[in-house]
Amino acid sequence: MLVNIIGGHGGVSPGFKATSYLIDNKLLIVASALVESVMARAQVEDFQVNATCVGSQLENLELTHPFYAKTVPVVLGDHVTTEAGTGAVHTAPGHGLDDYIVGQRYGLASYNPVDARGVFLPDTELLAGEHVSKVNEKIIEILKQHNNLLHVEKITHSYPHCWRHKTPIIFRATPQWFINMQQANLLNKAKTEVEKVQWVPKWGKARIESMLNDRPDWCISRQRTWGVPIPLFVHTQTHELHPNTQDLLENIATQVEKQGIDAWFDLDSREWIGDDADDYEKVTDTLDVWFDSGVTHACVLEKNPNLTLPADLYLEGSDQHRGWFQSSLLTSVAMREQAPYKTVLTHGFTVDAQGRKMSKSLGNVVAPQKVMKALGADILRLWVAAADYRAEMTVSDEILTRMSDAYRRIRNTARFLLANLHDFDPEKNSVPHDDLLALDQFMLSQTVKLQQSIQTAYDHFEFHLVYQQVHNFCVNDLGGFYLDIIKDRQYTMQTNSVGRRSAQTVIFHIAESLVRWVAPILSFTAEEIWQHLPGERTDSIFLTTYYDALSSGIEQSITAEEWRKIITAKIAVNKALESARNAGSIGSSLAADVVLFCDDELLTILQKIADELRFVLITSTATLQPIQSADQTTLATDMPGLQLLVSASAAVKCERCWHHCADLGMDSEHPTLCLRCVSNIDGDGEIRKIV
Repeated sequence: MLVNIIGGHGGVSPGFKATSYLIDNKLLIVASALVESVMARAQVEDFQVNATCVGSQLENLELTHPFYAKTVPVVLGDHVTTEAGTGAVHTAPGHGLDDYIVGQRYGLASYNPVDARGVFLPDTELLAGEHVSKVNEKIIEILKQHNNLLHVEKITHSYPHCWRHKTPIIFRATPQWFINMQQANLLNKAKTEVEKVQWVPKWGKARIESMLNDRPDWCISRQRTWGVPIPLFVHTQTHELHPNTQDLLENIATQVEKQGIDAWFDLDSREWIGDDADDYEKVTDTLDVWFDSGVTHACVLEKNPNLTLPADLYLEGSDQHRGWFQSSLLTSVAMREQAPYKTVLTHGFTVDAQGRKMSKSLGNVVAPQKVMKALGADILRLWVAAADYRAEMTVSDEILTRMSDAYRRIRNTARFLLANLHDFDPEKNSVPHDDLLALDQFMLSQTVKLQQSIQTAYDHFEFHLVYQQVHNFCVNDLGGFYLDIIKDRQYTMQTNSVGRRSAQTVIFHIAESLVRWVAPILSFTAEEIWQHLPGERTDSIFLTTYYDALSSGIEQSITAEEWRKIITAKIAVNKALESARNAGSIGSSLAADVVLFCDDELLTILQKIADELRFVLITSTATLQPIQSADQTTLATDMPGLQLLVSASAAVKCERCWHHCADLGMDSEHPTLCLRCVSNIDGDGEIRKIV
């Protein structure tokens, strides 16, 4: 039945097949596909076909309103379906998006007889003053009185609810305030500014561009009882703004600064505009909250002398391309034809180990306060830095535990560096670059390269790369290689020997660099390291910049590529030593003698280290042989061109350096020491050239 309540228009789909029936001398038009369900629900048994047609044939047909003395036309709408009902709906352009679109096509007025309280307006015939949610029974009675009711049925269906208050809402057309996107070429200017901004990740640019391409005018008014007011007076008849609007805005702003936002709502209109209050209505709408946050560039950046405009960075989640990022852009371009930011960074959202959004109802929320209390703020910060924020970020107790292990490795590395600088004065004890040992020169050059890479990562907001590179440096370059090797120099050579001070010089440079690399992430740890570093420095790590005293210089005897091959050979030897240790044939690596059978290229490189190769491998002896002399007793390795022979040393252990040495006891005054240690104690001291 084409029923139209409160002055809408009958709507049908143009493609549906419709059938008309005569029931009690009344014409009933129903979608053919719904005839059986309609008649069954209405318990109508005696009906006959009057005619059939398609929906488009009913267009503009005038129908009598079921209880008002007027007619309404039939309009066509593709949104009408045959899933339920009769195949015909009432159409009210002032109370629904689909209805509004249809109404625009037919030039129908957006009639709205409901006020902001949900009550029918005083001029609404039969229903004036009634609340929309309480008139159903009254309308049913009116239909009965007019003998236009076929059937009554109570149904439950999906209905829009307020996401905040969880209460049902109705759609209603109301006057609103808009920012015209085309006026003053605002939209095109905004698109131009998008091109000048650095978007991180790069897909952020395409995302905001897609949202601006079909951007409608911006509705900035809301009908709420809270929020920032739109302090305007509108003529009750012409709907024009008060002629003194600009001065009024300044006056109102001054009063709000003194008394708060309620000054606008509480003060009577006459206190603002005097006798004009009889002809003007005070606007009670409030601003869209995106407008509030979107003008922070003016309210915060422009008002604070310590801040700059445009901002260096706007940072928010990926949903803000339609929110804060966009509202800030539009308001800033409207005010000063410039984007309010130089860079916009977008991050994903935090999820649990199963990839589920964190929710109190699921009980999978990881509270930052709990993490900080249990593990410390720096570990939480380290997790943030380690996560690739371009996608969703996973967090769980297991992940945070792994972060604790990573943090401990970085912290322990820093502790080792500081411990070995206890007697080092950078002003007095630093060794010039050209006098550094070859290994120290190599590590210094690696530190320089790493700092350049870390600076680039920071500049591009790729914090996960900073974490990965710092952690890898501490675990592999330092812990797995350099620091292990220089322990012998630190603990056995004379205090002021070039070998020991060379290592300390590089340790100092590494520590000065490392503390700055981690400061933006491990803030508390970095400050603690800073306070224990030797030498003059600022009161806080956060009052300095990147370490600029690094100099890679010229690597003299061994190139970086050659050092990488040496490191690969050391890894292969370590595996062989570990196997021998597990087999019980040796104890520590210093209890082993190693023979390396090398191809020509590797042999040439390792011969540059000569007698100091044992300090690299941390074995008591290390002998080089051409690979042609290898036999069936040698061990193959993962490194092409290298085979090994590992055996337990037959020599006795020096109680000072712990090396197994053939010259042990040759000095009668120190029978338990090797000659190297004797020289470091009583003689001129050991000379190192490479490691």
